[in-house]
Amino acid sequence: MGISTSEGEDHPLMSNFIATDVEEDSFKRTGTIWTAIAHIITGVIGAGVLSLAWSMAQLGWVAGPLTMVVFAAITVLSANLLCDCYRSPDPECGPARNRSYMEAVQLYLGERSKQICGVFFHESLYGCGVAYVITAAGSVRAIQKSNCYHKEGHEAPCHYGDSIYMLLFGGVQIFVSQIPDFHNMAWLSIVAAIMSFCYSTIGLALGFAKVVENTEIKGSIDGVSADSMAEKLWLVFQALGDIAFAYPYSIILLEIQDTLKSPPPENQTMKKASTSAIVITTFFYLCCGCFGYAAFGSDTPGNLLTGFGFYEPYWLIDFANACIVLHLVGGYQVFSQPVFAFGEGWLSGKFPNSGFVNNFYSVKLIPVFPAFQLNPLRLCFRTAYVVSTTVIAMVFPYFNQVLGVLGALNFWPLAIYFPVEMYFVQRKIGAWTKKWMVLQTFSLFCLMVSIVALIGSVEGLIEAKFT
Repeated sequence: MGISTSEGEDHPLMSNFIATDVEEDSFKRTGTIWTAIAHIITGVIGAGVLSLAWSMAQLGWVAGPLTMVVFAAITVLSANLLCDCYRSPDPECGPARNRSYMEAVQLYLGERSKQICGVFFHESLYGCGVAYVITAAGSVRAIQKSNCYHKEGHEAPCHYGDSIYMLLFGGVQIFVSQIPDFHNMAWLSIVAAIMSFCYSTIGLALGFAKVVENTEIKGSIDGVSADSMAEKLWLVFQALGDIAFAYPYSIILLEIQDTLKSPPPENQTMKKASTSAIVITTFFYLCCGCFGYAAFGSDTPGNLLTGFGFYEPYWLIDFANACIVLHLVGGYQVFSQPVFAFGEGWLSGKFPNSGFVNNFYSVKLIPVFPAFQLNPLRLCFRTAYVVSTTVIAMVFPYFNQVLGVLGALNFWPLAIYFPVEMYFVQRKIGAWTKKWMVLQTFSLFCLMVSIVALIGSVEGLIEAKFT
C-alpha cells in the first residue's frame, strides 16, 4: 500500500536536513507536556464540535459514543507513530529534526510522496476555509434569527438567507488576509482559541440545561429513523465523516513537538501529551454529543448552536454565535496562511525578476497609522483565494455535508497512511513482518471508513443541493 520511491530516495535530503538543523537550532525550546496538551486541545476543538450531537443522533446511543471512542483511539495510535518521526535516524536523539508534516514526508518518503501529500494537505486547508465561511455565515444568521424570535415569538417567520453573510465574512477575510504571515498574527490565534472554548462550553451547558428541563433523556439505541435502509446508511456514513473532521491533528503535531524541550526525549513527552489531550477532548466531545442528543432526540439540529433547538436565553445564544464568528475569523487565517506562503513562495521562485511578484510599496491609508507595505501579488492572490472559498461556500452552503466530505477526504491520507508509511521507514520495518501486517490492516480499515464516509457525505451534499 506504500507509494513507491526510486532507489536511493529513502533519505533524499538527510544531509541537508542535518546541516539545516545544526545551523538553525540555536533558539531555545521551552515547551512542556502541559503546553503541548494546550496546543493540541486548541488545535482539535473547533467548528467540528458543533456537528457531534447530530452525528450522535444518526448513530444512536450505542454506536454513537463507541464511534467517538474508536476515532479517539485511532487518533492516539496515529499520533504515536508520527511522534517517532520527529527526529531521524534515531527517534530520540537523531540529529535531523522534522519541524513540519511536509518536511517529514519528504525526508522519509521522498519528493514524489511529498508532492502527493501536498495535494491532500493544501486541499485540507482550502476545504477548512470553505467550511469556515459556511459556519460563520450560519452563526451571523442565527444571531439575527435569535433576536427576531425573542421580539416576535418562537412561531414568527424569521427566515434569512446565507449569501449576504458569506459575502460579509469574505470581505473581512480579504482585509485580514493581508497580514503577512503567522509571526504577525499570534494575537489572532489566541483570540480564536479563547472563543472556541467559550462557544463549545456554552453548547455543552445549554444541552445539559435542556435535558434537565425536559426531565427525560431522549434518543434511541439505533438513532434517527429513516424512510429506507439506504437513506439510513447514507446518514450513518455522513456522521462518520463529521466525526472524522472533528478529531485528527496530524498536520500540526510535529510543529507542536518542535516546541518541546529535552530531556526527556521529545517523542516521549509528545506521546504522553497526545494521549492526555485526546482523553480530555473525547470526554468533552462525548458530553457535547450526548447532551445534545439527549436534549433533542430525533430533532437534533445539524449545528447545535444555529439549528434553533435553543431559543432562550437569547443573549447567551447570541454571545455563543458571536464567539463562533470571532473564532472563525482567526481560524480561517490559521488554515489559509500556509497556502498563501506556499503559493507566493512558488511564484516568487518562478518569477524572480517580476516587480509584480516581488516588489513592495508603502501605502498610507490613514494619517495616524504607519505606512502599510503592499505587495501586488499578495493583494491579488489572497483576494482571489478568499473570493473562491466564498463562492464555493455560497454554492454548497451545507454545514454537515461539507464537514463530512472534508473529514472523509483527509482522514485516511493525512492522519493514517503517511504516518504509517513514515513509521515503517523510521523503524526499518520490513514488508510482511508481524508489525507491518498489523499496521497495514489498521490502515486498510481506516481507508474503508474514509471511503464509506465520503460516499455518504457526497450523497448528502448532492441531495441537499438538488432537493
